[in-house]
Amino acid sequence: MAAGLFITLEGIDGAGKSSHLDALEARLRQGGRTVVRTREPGGTPLAETLRDLVLTQAMDPLTGSLLVFAARRAHITPRIAAAVARGDVVLCARFTDATFAYQGGGRGFDAGVLQALERWVQAQERADEGASIDGDRLLQPDLTFWFDLPPDVAAERLASARV
Repeated sequence: MAAGLFITLEGIDGAGKSSHLDALEARLRQGGRTVVRTREPGGTPLAETLRDLVLTQAMDPLTGSLLVFAARRAHITPRIAAAVARGDVVLCARFTDATFAYQGGGRGFDAGVLQALERWVQAQERADEGASIDGDRLLQPDLTFWFDLPPDVAAERLASARV
């Protein structure tokens, strides 16, 4: 059985994440891999509900960060970690890098608090200790593609996509 992989694609809206996800997914499937495609925040019914709150409700940066990380935890255990354990390839539009960019850089929220939340939420169970959580063993992507382009180019792409 092939080892599972967790691959993320990061970048602002309009950077090309979805287009590249389509191509990468097709290529992996052609190669015989089982692919689970997902996004953050979101990916499970509970995480999608939390995503909706984050994107539509006014809230302070701490509340937004807590909701994003709650959505991530609701996504990791049943979907991402389970798929990787089965040997699947998980393709995810955005993950922790986006949280540090949007909540940290964009909203000026404390990076130390974000790092603590990351350790709590992405901590994985130790196989040798049953349900014990290991804060030093975090779920992180095996590979991240970062799409960097000027915001005005991304905005042009988004505007032309909406017509």
